[in-house]
Amino acid sequence: MKSGSTDLTQGPIARTLVLFSLPILFGNVLQSLNSTVNSVWVGKYLGEAALTATSIANTVTFLLIGAVFGVSMAATILIAQYFGAQRLEAAKRVVGTSATFFALVSVIVSLFGILITDRLLSVMSTPADAMPFATAYLRIIFVAMPFLYMYQFLMAVLRGAGDSKTPFLFLVVTVVFDIALNPLFIFGWGPIPRMGIAGSALATLIANAVTFVALIAHLYRRKHPLCIHRDEWQLFRMDPAILKTLVAKGIPMGLQMIVLSTSAVAMISLVNRFGSETTAAFGACFQLWSYVQMPAFAVAAAVSSMAAQNVGARRWDRVGRIATSGVLFNSLVMGLAIGVIYLFNRSAYGLFLTTGGHAIEIAVHLNAIAGWSFLFFGVSMVLFGVVRSTGAVTAPLVILLVAMWGVRFPFALGLLDSLGPDAIWWSFPVSALTAAGLSLVFYRFGRWRNVRMMASRDASPAPSRAPPVSAAATETST
Repeated sequence: MKSGSTDLTQGPIARTLVLFSLPILFGNVLQSLNSTVNSVWVGKYLGEAALTATSIANTVTFLLIGAVFGVSMAATILIAQYFGAQRLEAAKRVVGTSATFFALVSVIVSLFGILITDRLLSVMSTPADAMPFATAYLRIIFVAMPFLYMYQFLMAVLRGAGDSKTPFLFLVVTVVFDIALNPLFIFGWGPIPRMGIAGSALATLIANAVTFVALIAHLYRRKHPLCIHRDEWQLFRMDPAILKTLVAKGIPMGLQMIVLSTSAVAMISLVNRFGSETTAAFGACFQLWSYVQMPAFAVAAAVSSMAAQNVGARRWDRVGRIATSGVLFNSLVMGLAIGVIYLFNRSAYGLFLTTGGHAIEIAVHLNAIAGWSFLFFGVSMVLFGVVRSTGAVTAPLVILLVAMWGVRFPFALGLLDSLGPDAIWWSFPVSALTAAGLSLVFYRFGRWRNVRMMASRDASPAPSRAPPVSAAATETST
């Protein structure tokens, strides 16, 4: 492989997986900590109304970034397959089409968002005292959207090429810039005027813009194999077949995030029935669980890239070992995280809840019932990452729908009157076990090994040498 990329079809699988997934995990943690630090600046020095405004704006940003999550994952998988097949020209076609798509979508979202900011905030029932803050903040975030989208795109490209370290290093730079610029623009200094909450958004804009430009310059200076040069600009014309694949495969993966988000909202609506202390306890647990789940998402992203390269190289023996290593590594990391929370649960919940209050007792109780279930959630996420490496993206979505909306919510709602809040807590392990069981069945017996990212035989690496259990005729979708 050329400089700037990593051949994930060679070498020890376990070591490669750990080294590849850790930067993704640390990047996720870093982004969460960055958001927390910025919230402290705003909440402590600008007041609760300003903090409410940033929370609302961050919700909008999360949804907009999540809307293209699936497309970026589809690009990662397709690029990884071509890298594994050593078809760099085809990988560049994916890069060119993806770059144009993300650029167009980001500009449209940015312009449209700026125009409808007031109406959007009104629809979201933004409190009157937070409205001026939210308007000022969100408009600047919409200006920053092209840089946020394009950075997502570059991370997808690099991970497909087997490089998770470079995105992490530049993310560190982004976070450092953002944290340093926040107080500078919020309070002003020297010739820089005091901008209040708009300064916090401007810090995010500048940090992402500067890092994005620096990353592009770095890739061209290092002569990354996927850089598109002047004599190749025709690759930026969107290839209809590639675009269709990115959207068709990306939508189901993006919908997985929506299923998880809407399920969380539904569960909170049930928790709210039992009063503010129970809601506060659940909120505290959810804060810690968000960190517990990070390894699952990181390892799932890593195994997708690794497995996709091996699918492209037709190394099916390694794909199975990647799945095993991914499940074991993720279980180890998540198990340690869950163990730490169980060991220091009262101290951990004391960070969010009043010491000595009844809410801490509720949090300890519900975590004892539900906390361990995230181990099985992690198994599902990792196996989803493996099977989608061929383009099998519908089955994971269906499994999540069954587990979240066919099992978790009905279980909690149906037993609410007899078990009280324990019905909600027990719905987590029941649904997690369901998802893990269905994932294992599909991984073992499903025909995902014969699925192709693209229907055209000359456009996508053709999986072959599939194990006998998957010897059915080749499909183009799940």
